[in-house]
Amino acid sequence: MDITSLEQKAIEFAKRGDFGADAKQTNEELTQLAPENQGGWTRLARCCIELGLLDDANAALERVLTLNPQNMIARSLLQESIRREVRREPVDEPGATGKRGGKGKKGAKGPGPARTGFGRPQFAALGQLAPASALESLGPAIESLLMALNDRPFAGKIVEARNRAGQSGSKLFRRNSFYAGKNGHLYVFHHGGRSEPQVSLAFFASPQFGRDSVRAGIGFNLAQSGPDKDAGQERAMAYFERFQQLIAGEWKQLLTGWMTANGGFIQYGDKPPLVDMMPADAISSLVNARNTPDLGWVFIGRALSPDRGDDAEILSDQSELVKWVEQTFNDLLPLWMSVYRDVEGN
Repeated sequence: MDITSLEQKAIEFAKRGDFGADAKQTNEELTQLAPENQGGWTRLARCCIELGLLDDANAALERVLTLNPQNMIARSLLQESIRREVRREPVDEPGATGKRGGKGKKGAKGPGPARTGFGRPQFAALGQLAPASALESLGPAIESLLMALNDRPFAGKIVEARNRAGQSGSKLFRRNSFYAGKNGHLYVFHHGGRSEPQVSLAFFASPQFGRDSVRAGIGFNLAQSGPDKDAGQERAMAYFERFQQLIAGEWKQLLTGWMTANGGFIQYGDKPPLVDMMPADAISSLVNARNTPDLGWVFIGRALSPDRGDDAEILSDQSELVKWVEQTFNDLLPLWMSVYRDVEGN
């Protein structure tokens, strides 16, 4: 069958609201013959979503958005695909027995396991969708991660330290503690932490930030905003000054060693992370940085990227991701505690 006939047949399926196996096959044949046909890829993605083949749907939508980043139908379908994946809405494939988009872990058939981690589809959504839409689509997975982190011992220690200093809160992360930054960027900060040394967790997508990644570490927001801007800025700068003093002295060797062993890096403002800077030079950069609001955001920590095999395994499994974040914060917790207690005097 030629391209024109295939396209007409595919459109007829769509007009009838038929996105089943036959429609999928027709659109697959069309995209093979006409790989630049956005309509064919979009309809193929819709078929895959309805059949529960979410990985295939995401791959088709990535193809559409590569051809035309402004394709709003594809963006909407990508959001729906990610929503179904992170909320685990099962859709049975006709002709398959209890199969949802393929095999689960370890090749087991049947409905797949919980998929609340971050893989290629989630990062694609983060990079392609508008910030508010990305936040809506990925929010359930991020919230699930944060609620799991609330139950880890490091979280209780931070809450206890804050309570001793007269700050409120019984949990490290409240619900909806995640926010949309610029395109390709979602971030988290702990309850009450905007002006404090932040237990920082953020999600970045390429091409806006050069690389898909999840980053965890300690951050300082010296460019405050909001009704308490002046007081918040002064408080944040006091914390950062104490941080500089500690890493120039007793913490210098320990932090340098941690960065060397864990691929740690620093990041200033919206600039890319300084991953090529040697740890000793990175510490010197932090120590010598001017403590002013112009410095903006200051971060030190480490990252996972799905283009690295071991990292991809961790990112795709929430339990493993929780362990990785917990280990990061456990490693940096004594430094966070020293900074917080020295400034708060408790």
